[in-house]
Amino acid sequence: MKILISDKTHPGCAEKFRAAGFEVDERPGLDPAERLSIIKDYQGLVIRSATKVTSELIDAAANLKVVGRAGTGLDNVDIPAATARGIVVMNTPGQNSNAAAELAITMVFALSRHLYRACASLKACRWEKKALEGREVMGKTLGVLGYGAIGRIVGELGRGVKMRVLAYDPYLTADQIQALGAEPVSLDELLAGSDYLTLHIPRTAETAGLFNAETIAKMKDGAFLINCARGGLVDEEALYQALVSNKLAGAALDVFAVEPPGEHKLLTLDSFICTPHLGASTFEAQVNVAVAVAEQMIRYLKDGVAVNAVNA
Repeated sequence: MKILISDKTHPGCAEKFRAAGFEVDERPGLDPAERLSIIKDYQGLVIRSATKVTSELIDAAANLKVVGRAGTGLDNVDIPAATARGIVVMNTPGQNSNAAAELAITMVFALSRHLYRACASLKACRWEKKALEGREVMGKTLGVLGYGAIGRIVGELGRGVKMRVLAYDPYLTADQIQALGAEPVSLDELLAGSDYLTLHIPRTAETAGLFNAETIAKMKDGAFLINCARGGLVDEEALYQALVSNKLAGAALDVFAVEPPGEHKLLTLDSFICTPHLGASTFEAQVNVAVAVAEQMIRYLKDGVAVNAVNA
């Protein structure tokens, strides 16, 4: 059987497949038209976020049995189309959770201590010590929207620096959230009570644009908003207005509705910091997801056992 790895992954992914007897083609950066012309030759497709698994690609994939995402997000896969064709789509949840959680907590500290502005100022030969007075996070309230694998680690890290942790997750009971070390609250209570609010939810029809002008208005004045989850959860125009008006003291985005965002006006604000979708970009996380997706796909193709399948 043949496997196409169409996005850059750690070498451990291809090594796992070859050790199990599969033929592997590693072709990251392939032109979509060329990918469309060759996909019929493969039983397995490994992707990250760059490859778009469209209905057109699925229609052309006459022999494809499984699509494996080396990571969590599946915004780039037409899951209904794959399901209709009997193609299993699987991801690797939890393998990069620690990396994403650490970045979210890093954003909390970076916002609190003006790290970006301080670094840029000093590199420009300015000494702005008085103008860059920060604030401590100890005793502040960290709100976590979505208390899954990543959100729980964020909560644990927050408690480790003596923050009060609130959490809202519609898929967990209050008792479950409490057992995981956070205070269960409603969404409105989370908005009103958080000094730092960090998002750890998928982008769906229900959550797209969830943080708009109305939602942000319910947040505590002077709070900080952090999104290291998925682009499009935050209405970026509404966020810009909230920062310009000082409704929010600052915000940090690792993800944007359109990536790369280009000359975005948020980038002009000192109270805004950002990174280019680095949530899972650690060496350890990339090894974890690459090896995990190969192991899962091998198990499915050889034994018919679908681990972490989102449509099986």
